[in-house]
Amino acid sequence: MTWVDSGIVIGHHLDLMEVRVIDPEGLDHLIQTLEARGFEVIGPRVRDGAIVYDRIRGTGDLPGGWTDVQEAGHYRIEKRDDAALFGYAVGPHSWKRYLFPPSEKLWSAERSGAGFSVTDAPADTTRRAFLGVRACELNAIAIQDRVFMDGTFTDAAYAARRKSAFFIAVQCSTPAATCFCASMNTGPDVRTGYDMALTEVLTEGRHYFVVDTGTVEGESVLSAIPSRPAQPGEIEAAHQVVDHTRQHMGRTLEVSGIRELLYENPEHPRWDEVASRCLTCANCTMVCPTCFCSTVEDITDLSGEHAERWRTWDSCFTLDFSYISGGSVRSSARSRYRQWLTHKLATWYDQFGTSGCVGCGRCITWCPTGIDLTEEVRALGREASQKGT
Repeated sequence: MTWVDSGIVIGHHLDLMEVRVIDPEGLDHLIQTLEARGFEVIGPRVRDGAIVYDRIRGTGDLPGGWTDVQEAGHYRIEKRDDAALFGYAVGPHSWKRYLFPPSEKLWSAERSGAGFSVTDAPADTTRRAFLGVRACELNAIAIQDRVFMDGTFTDAAYAARRKSAFFIAVQCSTPAATCFCASMNTGPDVRTGYDMALTEVLTEGRHYFVVDTGTVEGESVLSAIPSRPAQPGEIEAAHQVVDHTRQHMGRTLEVSGIRELLYENPEHPRWDEVASRCLTCANCTMVCPTCFCSTVEDITDLSGEHAERWRTWDSCFTLDFSYISGGSVRSSARSRYRQWLTHKLATWYDQFGTSGCVGCGRCITWCPTGIDLTEEVRALGREASQKGT
């Protein structure tokens, strides 16, 4: 069955199960079924004043009735006037932290007489099911796949986690004021890369989920939980959820000509203006779901008998990132912000054939000084245009 309307594609795999409907209790059955099949289910939950991703055991752990309010340099959660389980945008976490962990041991070494032995870190064999993945995040994972799996070299640890993961996407119903995925063509509708996709619908006293499957494994899981065929009116209600989200994006970004704009303006005075506000704290890169920079650290105990090598996230905003003999290549905030923005929106195309931005807006929300990527690009374009006239 294929149902295409209003930009949302439901049931586009013709050989898979028809579009179904489950209720909130069915969502509990879904979580239980995944756990019974050996998955650790990771989903959104409220913790420390934010909606973050962590292990969940049932719908009681989800942020039912909560939403997030976001703006440049601003984030808070507040109660909704309904019981939506996925009525929020995105928080400080991205799924990257489970596929490409912030800190990961690579190997350890033990001194043995005049020599030493090296032992690779044990493989992470945990099978994880990610519940609540948005369209922008699926696109971010696809970008990371190009970096870690589709190039000349494959990161074995990333590939193992990626291939064992199960993705339950959720169509976005509540865009933040900082969201601009529609501009990047990465949302708000979920299109590919999922095992199951849910659309949460709350209307006329009803609360249900329209469910589509994207893989054979997704079909198998759905067949194991209580569900029923979706009615045309329910599918139309699911379409309207995504239509509403698309029409209420908080930000826009003009991507036409953006590479040329950035390539042609490396000395634009706007870089000085943004540098005067940038703290080079690296918040934007830490919350970004596509940034992949890392560093390697070697540690040893005081006796010198044991050593370990760890890989940790790094950022192009740190001085050490571009350090070579004689000092850092990019020592100023101006040069580091320019490097980040130009790589994300321009040279990323040259490396990976796509933009490095999916429009999730996290970098805007979590910047302490409220620097807005979309406004910086707009200002560069506006001032470059005025200069040209």
